[in-house]
Amino acid sequence: MSTPGERILLVETDPDIVDVIARQALRPLGYQVGVAKDAGEAIKQAVQTVPDLIISNLNLPGLSGKDLLVAFTSKGINAPVIVLAEKGQEQGVIQAFRLGASDYLLWPTRDAEVVAAVERVLRQLHEGRTRAKLDAQLTRINDELKRRINDLTAILRIGKAVITLNDQRVLFDQIIQGAVQVSQADMAWLLLRDDHSKAFMLVAHRNLPTAWAKKINQPLDDSVSGLVAMSGEALTIHGEPLKRFKVAALGQAVAVTPVKVKQEVIGMLVVLREQPTEFKSNEMTLLDAIADYASISMVNAKLFRALEQTLDSSRASEQRNTQRQIVLYNQVRESLERALAPVDELLNNKDGDLTGSQYKALEDVRSSLNQGLTLLRGDSSSNKEPSRK
Repeated sequence: MSTPGERILLVETDPDIVDVIARQALRPLGYQVGVAKDAGEAIKQAVQTVPDLIISNLNLPGLSGKDLLVAFTSKGINAPVIVLAEKGQEQGVIQAFRLGASDYLLWPTRDAEVVAAVERVLRQLHEGRTRAKLDAQLTRINDELKRRINDLTAILRIGKAVITLNDQRVLFDQIIQGAVQVSQADMAWLLLRDDHSKAFMLVAHRNLPTAWAKKINQPLDDSVSGLVAMSGEALTIHGEPLKRFKVAALGQAVAVTPVKVKQEVIGMLVVLREQPTEFKSNEMTLLDAIADYASISMVNAKLFRALEQTLDSSRASEQRNTQRQIVLYNQVRESLERALAPVDELLNNKDGDLTGSQYKALEDVRSSLNQGLTLLRGDSSSNKEPSRK
């Protein structure tokens, strides 16, 4: 069955054959049939408007039908060709098939045979185009699935880095790399607010020109991020409206995503394309997820610094307590030793006037003092004293 508007180019010199094929067989069915009387005219018409189907006689003046097939191929004209031959030219038909012909008709032939051949070839053409379209759709879907898998992999990689990496410089580089990947941007940079100056500092970038890149760890005003810092909302600008901003010197499409902690903007993730291609909503969603990871990393860094300060304070306090214990130990030890000295002297004095009960009491005192010294030696391995007999 014909499709309205399908164009057929008939290359034929015989007016009777043209009348049968064009006027009687095809035009009544709705086909648009153009006629060329020789190969040169056929090539000219086909180049100007590529037909859906070509019917060509093998016996043409000048270039033959077979030569015409070669010429069509060299000109990139891929329309299917039905060759028209006379009985006895079967060998020429075979050669025409080798040169790319799709079907053939032996003249004389009936109107119905012409229509059947045309519809058969066009049906194959339509099926081929449908398959090609489906293949193209499948390829696009497959490419999109691969891209989404790669995007999710990048997001997961950043999430893992947030948990496992202590080096923020490496983490920021991974955040920037992921932002470029999921947004298909040409450049990206990350601005974070300095706790003291409150200025937004350039902490990481990808593909920035030297004049901008040398601002690393310094305030960077791209004239777009400031709007996001004030509004707290993501922003995309492309094309003509971007020209009023400084960032237009780098590209023609920009997207800025805020990095927030408790609804407070502490930074901006910026991606830029050199071409004026608008950033899509799904790309902005992925950028928002990456900005959340950047926020988590900043919170983690603050918690880690607070923990380190607490541990340092605890270690310092423990060291002070240890020093106090050592001082106290030495003071107690010296006091016990001073108290023990006169007791030893009295007990060792053979000429003393001690009664038995007094001697026994002094022995008990010396024993208690020695026990105290023994306990001190057991509590501190760094201050051992020789045993007193």
